[in-house]
Amino acid sequence: QPDGDDLKVYEAIRPLLDGGALYHCGPVVAGLDTGNYRFVAAGPTTSTREEPYQGDVMRHFNLKVVIGKGGMGLKTLTACHEVPGVYLHAIGGAASLIAQSVHKVVGVHKLDFGVPEAIWVIEVKDFPVFVTMDAHNHSLHADVEARSKETLERLLVV
Repeated sequence: QPDGDDLKVYEAIRPLLDGGALYHCGPVVAGLDTGNYRFVAAGPTTSTREEPYQGDVMRHFNLKVVIGKGGMGLKTLTACHEVPGVYLHAIGGAASLIAQSVHKVVGVHKLDFGVPEAIWVIEVKDFPVFVTMDAHNHSLHADVEARSKETLERLLVV
């Protein structure tokens, strides 16, 4: 259980994450000098580095949606089945387009960590993503990897 300032942040974000979404993103944000925040770029970051604990985070917070880039592994896929939830893939290289979907910055926590690492609370509309891991244990990432491996093995035999 967190304490002190971290407990305040935990208590503030817990209800937002319960049944909610988490976006792996290090945004570029305008308005830091005025507190009138606006996302200028909101591209996804690579999700796989979160794999060691993402499943536990999903279970702990009842997190239904994880958004990022590149997919995740078996621990997260298992959590998607158990919670249940999904992993949504956002397109890398489309940061300014994705930022147009961020209609409101509701708040920010831990800005002292720096803009990319802060916890941004945002409202989005028409967010351009697609499901690549679901609550039925389907993973497009695993399918592509398996097909690619089969193709490679076939090509190496020739």
